[in-house]
Amino acid sequence: MKTPIQNPIRSVAGSTPLVLDSPHSGVDYPDDFDFVTDFAKLRHAEDTHVEKLYDFAYGPPEQGGLGAAWVEALFPRSYLDANRDLTELDVGLLDGPWPGEVTTDEAFLSKVKLGKGLIWRSTDDGAAIYRRSLSVAEVRARIHHCWQPYHAAVAQAIDAAHARHGYNIHINCHSMPAIAAAQATGFPGEAHADFVIGDRDGTTTSPALSKMVCQQLQAMGYSVSYNHPYKGVELVRRYSDPARHRHSLQVEINRKLYMNEDTRELLPQAAALKANLSALLTALLLVDPRLL
Repeated sequence: MKTPIQNPIRSVAGSTPLVLDSPHSGVDYPDDFDFVTDFAKLRHAEDTHVEKLYDFAYGPPEQGGLGAAWVEALFPRSYLDANRDLTELDVGLLDGPWPGEVTTDEAFLSKVKLGKGLIWRSTDDGAAIYRRSLSVAEVRARIHHCWQPYHAAVAQAIDAAHARHGYNIHINCHSMPAIAAAQATGFPGEAHADFVIGDRDGTTTSPALSKMVCQQLQAMGYSVSYNHPYKGVELVRRYSDPARHRHSLQVEINRKLYMNEDTRELLPQAAALKANLSALLTALLLVDPRLL
């Protein structure tokens, strides 16, 4: 019997109020993932190189890091999307009835209808990922081996940062293609800004903190969109509570800033982008959102 991934996450403890996570940069394709679509197309789902863009952030300051906590998914997003709620399941993929709750909320269903629920049905260009139905048992195994440990690690890192400092700033790290694919968002063909900052319409962090991040990036010369077309999804929703000084922000970076989207090769300008991300996070370390 094929087995699911055994080492699903990488995490590094932090010492500051900053917590970063990358749920979509995993490239360890487990042997029970018997997809039928073209592998190169499937890999477009990856937030390619995001873990490299932020590798300066974790590790102790005395070793050159910023002391941020870091959590990274090693499994691919197309196998299981850790940035989805457990109820965001496309039951049409299954060979039997699902024993758990399934959402009826239109806001949650939008991604499911695009084939991008908890378990992906199709690639960003609409190609079917499977030729068969998935068993309830194997989907439950993916949740157990991937979703649960990832969320446990993020929750633990945020709780620890909040306990140390009385507040935390959680950055949910992503990348996006320069041009939206046909079935990636509700805006196919849209040319993306350099950065998209999402806080679910001001509900997952202090609006002043979001404004500061947008202004900082704009001062660096980047184009910035706020809550469009990405508002932030499950990880910022689940682990934020601004009234209790728990702030979560989704940051999407346009891949054209650092990589060749055809060859997946890092470009020389990735170094300048990393330097600017370091400056942004350093500025966040100087901010106490309780005073904003």
